[in-house]
Order: sequence, then structure tokens, then C-alpha cells
Amino acid sequence: MKQTVLITGASSGFGYYTALNCAKRGFHVIATMRNMDKAKLFEESEAAEEIKNNIEVWQLDVTDALSLAHFKERVRNLTRLDVLVNNAGFAIGGFVEQVPLEAYRRQFETNLFGVIQVTQAVLPLMRKQGSGKVMNVSSISGLIGFPGLSAYVSSKHALEGWSESLRFEVKPFGIDVALIEPGSYQTNIWSTGMELPEEVHNPDSPYAFYVKGLWDALQQESPGKPEQVAELMGKLAGRTNIPKLRYPVGPGVRMNLLFKTLLPWKWLERIVLKKLLR
Repeated sequence: MKQTVLITGASSGFGYYTALNCAKRGFHVIATMRNMDKAKLFEESEAAEEIKNNIEVWQLDVTDALSLAHFKERVRNLTRLDVLVNNAGFAIGGFVEQVPLEAYRRQFETNLFGVIQVTQAVLPLMRKQGSGKVMNVSSISGLIGFPGLSAYVSSKHALEGWSESLRFEVKPFGIDVALIEPGSYQTNIWSTGMELPEEVHNPDSPYAFYVKGLWDALQQESPGKPEQVAELMGKLAGRTNIPKLRYPVGPGVRMNLLFKTLLPWKWLERIVLKKLLR
């Protein structure tokens, strides 16, 4: 019997490539997405037909109560679920003074509360079968703060802490929890996927001097390819267990984490600001 992998936010980026990667490995993939018009992306893929046939598409908006209720009903009808990949997410940019509180709430609704609700829906089935893997797509931003991204950064920091607690809670039931922590990648979260308040583009903004350096830092010259993250998640999905909680991945990620661990804060602060404000 094929193992089943369920992926949220599978219409683009890490979710899309992870769906294809897992389908190529022979998993039955349930690829969920908010906009079902994007399901044609799998049909139009150059992947072999036997790979496409392993992919089933479900509608799911992780912030919509009716969509979640329908999703939970469908999960209850599954005979088993081996892997959950919580990938749905987006980014809100802007400086704290510019970002409305409502925007912070929407950021957390998707990046944290959506993850919680989807995970709560699948845990009873995983617990009953005595096995399962939950992979939460976090970010290097879940470990290191960055100016101009406080909404996104804080949502990912919250996801990190929640995932730590969850791993302790479900380990006795044979369920593993992992955090996938990508750095800079060629996905739409930093372009069409980022939401910015209009004030960010205002040349008279008191934070205008920050913007160019921030944008240059986010649009690095050689970001990694999302297939690398998909390959990691595909390999973890196929393992009998996931031995570690955290899996940082991507160009420069380990070096940045090492800097934060070893350097005094005042040194780290000086390096970051010098890079952004030069």
C-alpha cells in the first residue's frame, strides 16, 4: 500500500516541487491549494504520467472556516496518512510603525494558526495508526530577526516554538515533527507572494533609507533552487523516522546561524546594519 503525503500550499514554490518529488518517489500525494484553478499546473507539468497519477488535488484555504471543516471531513475518511507537510504561507513586509495590527493578525492566521488547525485535523489519524511525520516549513527568519519583516519573522519564530512543544507531545505516539528552515530561494514569497504597505514605497518615509539595502538583501544574486528543499523533504518523508527537529537548508544559512550563536549581539548588530545601510 502506498504511503500518503498531504501538502498544504502546493500550487507553487516548495509545496509544488515537494508534491512532484514525493510523487516521483511513489507516494500518494494529496496536494492542497487555495485556488483550484492552479491545479492545472500539475497537469501541465513535464513529469511522466505515472508521476502525475500519484497526485490528487484538494481545495484548502487554511484561514477559512468552511474550507477547513470540509478538509477535516475528508481527512476523517482517509484510511491512513503518513506525512503532513505544512507549507502554506506568505510574507508581509514593512517596518513595525507602518504595518497595521490587522496585518500582523492575518500573517499569524496563515503562518501559525493555519498550521495548527491542519495539524489538529490529522493528528487523531496518525495517533491511531501509531506513526506519522509532520514537517513544518519555517525559515531562517524563524531563528534570526530581520528589519522590515517583523510580521513574517515573528510568525515563524512562533512556529518554531510551537513545533518544539508538538514534537515532545506526539513522540510517544510514534509521530515525528521536523522544522524545515530554508534561507533565500527562488520562490514567489519574496516577489508576488509578499504583501507590502504602500508607505514602504513612500520616498518621504522615515525608513526610506533602509529600503534599497533590504531589497538587495532579499534579492540575492544566487538564491537556491526550491527543488533542493523539495529533495530534502522527499528524503525525510521516505525515512522510517525523522531523527532531528531542525533542518536548516540553503545558501549561507549555516554560516548565519553560526554567527548568531557565536558573536556578541553588538557585533552581529553592527554587521547587519553595515550591510543594509551602506
